[in-house]
Amino acid sequence: MAAAKPILGNRLATGEDFVKRRHSKLPPMCSSDQPRFSVVIPAFNEESYLAATLVSLADQDFEGDYEVIVVDNNSTDNTARIAKAHGARVVSEPRPGICQARQTGTENSRGEIVVSTDADTTFPISWLSSIDQAFLARPSCVAVAGPCRFSNAPWWGTIYPRVLFSAVYVFAFLTGWVLYVTATNISFKREAWDGYDTRLTQGGDELDLLRRLRRRGKVVFIRCNSTMTSARRLQRGLAYNLFVTFFYYYAFAYLLNRITGRTLLQTAPAFRSEKSSLRAPLNLRLATFAAGMWGLFLIFAAVSMVLLRGDLVQGAEAVASVLRVPFLVLR
Repeated sequence: MAAAKPILGNRLATGEDFVKRRHSKLPPMCSSDQPRFSVVIPAFNEESYLAATLVSLADQDFEGDYEVIVVDNNSTDNTARIAKAHGARVVSEPRPGICQARQTGTENSRGEIVVSTDADTTFPISWLSSIDQAFLARPSCVAVAGPCRFSNAPWWGTIYPRVLFSAVYVFAFLTGWVLYVTATNISFKREAWDGYDTRLTQGGDELDLLRRLRRRGKVVFIRCNSTMTSARRLQRGLAYNLFVTFFYYYAFAYLLNRITGRTLLQTAPAFRSEKSSLRAPLNLRLATFAAGMWGLFLIFAAVSMVLLRGDLVQGAEAVASVLRVPFLVLR
């Protein structure tokens, strides 16, 4: 059975088709020694999505200099060819791993600000301009992050990013702390970057990068500058993504690899196509939304108490108080 092709506007197009039909190319390599932005994109067999990502970057309204670097991480398809056809600079990294690829791309970049994103992601036309304005408005900050959404997602995949990033925004607004960032939408000053931990897999380019950046200064979260990434990671269903993708390959692998200082758990299996989504009944979607809001509030209540007061006992009490809420309502 042929692999599904990404939906691009009203048309279906592979990366190969996109090179032929669309001629939006990235700006020529800038002559300045240090462009304002370096957009770093790790890529492993991304021929079906990469062209749309690069066209989206070429269509940006940002008037300054920026470069786009695609890190070819052992691709066996036309990833590198498509990147070159769209004017990106291609850097090869034979060692597998998302953190290794981002490390190599960042080391080879020249920008004052490094922008991290993915090869299956597209952007609003003002994405880079909004990031630029955020840095200019807050000269002392070291990083600017934003949310992401899923395109062609199942019903639950449209809910949880909104819940998650709304909670991140509210927590950052109230406390000044950004607790989570997505690697599809995080920009940082080169001078504040001290490298990725290449022993880590999922989470290393998000949680660990955020932890390192927070040591260097202020991280800002912009709620209204979202990226749009493919829903292919969600195609195995809610249970798989919750227990296998998140708890095993993300949370558990991140903690285990970081604690041991070794890559004991490898990255999650790669998905390179996506399926059409099915819409669940309204009552089920509303119940899931409510459960998600309660669960995130539970997590953030505990974490906030620990971060702000440094007291694990008070954090536990906060968890207990939230757990009592649904039972009090049902009385």
